[in-house]
Amino acid sequence: MDHVVVVGAGLGGVRVVEQLRANGHEGRITLVGAEEHPPYDRPPLSKQVLSGVWDAERVVLKDKPALDGLNVAYRFGSAAVALNDTTVELEDGSTVTGDAIVIATGVAARTIPGQPEGVWTLRTLDDATALRDALGDSQSLLVVGGGFIGAEVAHAARQRGLDVTVLEAMPTTCQHALGPELGALTNRLFTEAGVDLRCGTRMTRFVDAHTVELADGSTLSADIVLVGIGATPDVSWLGLETNGIHCDRTGRVDGASSTWALGDVAAWWDDVRGARCRTEHWTTTVDQAAIVARDILGAELPPPSVPYVWSDQFGLKIQLVGRPDLADNLLPLTGEGLDGGPVRGTVVAYFAGDTVVGVAAFGAPRFLPRLRGQVAAGAHRGTITSLMQELIGGVVR
Repeated sequence: MDHVVVVGAGLGGVRVVEQLRANGHEGRITLVGAEEHPPYDRPPLSKQVLSGVWDAERVVLKDKPALDGLNVAYRFGSAAVALNDTTVELEDGSTVTGDAIVIATGVAARTIPGQPEGVWTLRTLDDATALRDALGDSQSLLVVGGGFIGAEVAHAARQRGLDVTVLEAMPTTCQHALGPELGALTNRLFTEAGVDLRCGTRMTRFVDAHTVELADGSTLSADIVLVGIGATPDVSWLGLETNGIHCDRTGRVDGASSTWALGDVAAWWDDVRGARCRTEHWTTTVDQAAIVARDILGAELPPPSVPYVWSDQFGLKIQLVGRPDLADNLLPLTGEGLDGGPVRGTVVAYFAGDTVVGVAAFGAPRFLPRLRGQVAAGAHRGTITSLMQELIGGVVR
């Protein structure tokens, strides 16, 4: 595997490059990116960049001199349009051939059929800087979708004093990630911040770039309309229509001995679920990059990790570890959020039977390091309650 071609110059692509060099690869590496920008980090886009706390340069992961220092050739500003065996075709008509191909093209923001020009989405650095400037010149924002991105954009807009309305088709916000019971806690974060939150509300069409029509026939208008309803894997250039590139537990693409995929675009085999799973988590991408690099080099693989994701919403950090979608019951560990008290300080465990499969913490980061290890170990309910009693010196329900 003398020449490794990495397609996708985001977090996953950069971390693979770094891991290849760190693990002794001395051959050629070419990094291909669709954007003109050098590789940058995406989580700050909807947080620090959108709020104006960071400038655009601060999100850069590796600038060109840093890539030169890793002896990496890079091709930015020309997206991959096809893959033929181990040859990548670029939209400028050129090609690059490697001994190993790593696909890390990520996802694209999902849109709504009939979505007109001028309705916003947030995925790229250019999206974030343009939206930041637009918020400064606007009085109102309408967000379609109450997930993590919708919450973070709504928070940034409220900080600037905009009137914010959020439409969410599900009964609660962030329900896909947290489930309905804990989604009710994020509902409170929205409303306590002054957001006009409308759950269980569906829009039927866009009247124009500033107005939507709801299922009851009424309309809502705002200076800015943003759609934040998730993302779709960037696989069309491969001629695929699947929800992610199918890979084994090391990221090797099914049926392709010299091709790997990782990050948001890839559906890896998950031994815990017994199925392939596409996980859009920053930490999962970092963990997968280490596995892919070592698998390419035939090195010893790192141990499995447990999924982890976070979101900064309305001055509160929400942290989620594990696989809460496998749960069939919850156990409040500390805090009063589920009893109508403050959301901050609430920690809840997800269980499948009596086995812990996840933990969510709302503004309570000190508990996560110990609990994360218990989730990774699949600890019993009694072990979790004993640990929490040790950590807080109280009684766990």
